[in-house]
This record gives sequence, structure tokens and C-alpha cells, in this order.
Amino acid sequence: MKRTLTALLLLGSLALAQADGAKVYAQCAGCHQPNGQGLPGAFPPLAGHVAEILSKQGGREYLIKVLLWGLQGQIEVKGMKYNGAMPAFSQLKDEEIAAVLTHIATAWGDDKKVKDFKPFAAAEVKALRDKKLTPQQVYEERKKLGLK
Repeated sequence: MKRTLTALLLLGSLALAQADGAKVYAQCAGCHQPNGQGLPGAFPPLAGHVAEILSKQGGREYLIKVLLWGLQGQIEVKGMKYNGAMPAFSQLKDEEIAAVLTHIATAWGDDKKVKDFKPFAAAEVKALRDKKLTPQQVYEERKKLGLK
């Protein structure tokens, strides 16, 4: 009984984190769209691309850095080039960044394409927050991952 209750509490916590992530994602949906498909030529899709990032060693950290400090430079996603600037969202709490990253990784099934996916944790965000990168430095991190 105790194990069942613990499991239900953990699942409830995950559902709550995903619900909060969906709420935070409302700030992102204007560009990346509610369905994660982005706007061709203007804002890149997240759906499908998040799995590509997460499959790279250092991909989880990169996604956190994008949210904390933004991204600036030409990128290519699914064969289409984008040359805009993603603003920093460092004003969000560690828990909110973890929740929205978990949301974008799970909302469109990207988590199913990544071996051993686990939800993002606030502690992961906190561990990187003090680095203070520029959007251009985050762009260099993208290139190090082998992403265009």
C-alpha cells in the first residue's frame, strides 16, 4: 500500500510539473506555436527537433542554456534555415524552466525517441544558472553538439 501511494504521489507530481510546463509554454507558443511546429522561415519547430537535441551528449544542458540565456545565430532545423534571436528567459524560476523543458520534450512525443528520457529537474537548471553565457556563446554550444 505504501509503495502504491508513493508511486501515485510521484505520478501526480510529474503530471503537475507537466501542467505547469504547459502553462509556461504559453509564453513560447506565439513563436513556436501551440503544436510545436514553429513558423517556417521565422521560428523553428520544437516538435521532433527536441529529440534530436536530447540524443546528443550535452543536449539537456544545451536546452537549459537556451532558455536561460537565449540563442542568436543562424541555425538549421529539418532542412530550413532560421536566423533570428531567441530571447533569454532567465527571469523564470528553476522549477518553471524544468517544467517547460519537460513539457516540450513530452508534448509531441520527443521523449519516446530518446533512450532513457527523464523529466528535467530544477536542480539541473540551478547548476547551470551561474554560468552567465551570451546568446552567441549558446550558439557556439549548439555547434559543439554537431547541430547546424
